[in-house]
Amino acid sequence: MAEVRERTVEPPVRADGAGRGDRIVAIDQFRGLSIVLMVIANYLSGVSGIPNWLKHAPDLGLTPPDVVAPLFLFAIGLTYRLSAERRRARTGHRETTAHLFRRYLAILGVGAIITGVQDYTGVFGGVGWGVLQAIGMAGLLALPTVYWPPAVKCGAGLGILTAYQYLLDRYWVSRVLQLSHGGLPGSLAWGAMLILAMGLADLYHERRSGLRLLGGVLVCAALGVGLSFLSPVSKNRVSAAYVLVSVAISGAVYLAFHWALARRRLSLLVAWGQNPLLLYVLHMVLLGAFVLPPRLGWYAMAGWPLIAVQLSLLMGALSAVAWYLYRKGWTLAL
Repeated sequence: MAEVRERTVEPPVRADGAGRGDRIVAIDQFRGLSIVLMVIANYLSGVSGIPNWLKHAPDLGLTPPDVVAPLFLFAIGLTYRLSAERRRARTGHRETTAHLFRRYLAILGVGAIITGVQDYTGVFGGVGWGVLQAIGMAGLLALPTVYWPPAVKCGAGLGILTAYQYLLDRYWVSRVLQLSHGGLPGSLAWGAMLILAMGLADLYHERRSGLRLLGGVLVCAALGVGLSFLSPVSKNRVSAAYVLVSVAISGAVYLAFHWALARRRLSLLVAWGQNPLLLYVLHMVLLGAFVLPPRLGWYAMAGWPLIAVQLSLLMGALSAVAWYLYRKGWTLAL
């Protein structure tokens, strides 16, 4: 069940990015960036007059939009264990496990509703399996590993990824390519991605050490690049090389927030990052104003001036909602 939490006093920010409320502002900013990019990528995905590098790769290869969902999944990995441990201290192990199970089952259900509406209306040609289903399944698959040591998590993530790549190459590739985000089979790879992110997050949180995280990022990058010579990088296939490279890129982007936080606080990104699910669902509703009207020149074949106006209106409306909730101290959490 969703719950609304109210923050009465803004926690002060330390140089390491944490406040008295145990929020790490760098993570809120990083999560906010991932949602902002997700909204922009979803809007641009239906516009024909933009460069291909601003859209998802049709199969092989990697474009900036292909890394957006991994950024958000990495943000979940950064807080998964922290959230579980805080709740376990209040309610106990069994209730915490049940709560996390319900949370990711609810995310999966919200995603099913959204993609059901998209399929019914024909928006974006129907997707069948959306990003929220991938995130929900990943959260459920990662649940048993939440308290494992970081090395064991990373080993488990790599093991699941190896098994998935074998099954993909041997049996699943044609089926996976027919579905968005790899469909249900691809959930294994998204789960492996989250478990790897959780392992790297543990290395980071143990001493709040960016250098430890950087080491893990470099290892993932080396494994991903090396594996790409044997198996292609492909978001559509959720290939092992794609997972490893995406984890490395996500970790590198987070490190930029970690090291820059002491110099600058990006409050609007914090506001986006504190209500990500609400803003994601709201942006899907607002996208209907652009996607559903039948005139091609209004959206699908819009020119750059109209694209700029529509995207500004969309981002402005969502930013206003995010800022209002932030100033009120309200967060919606599952």
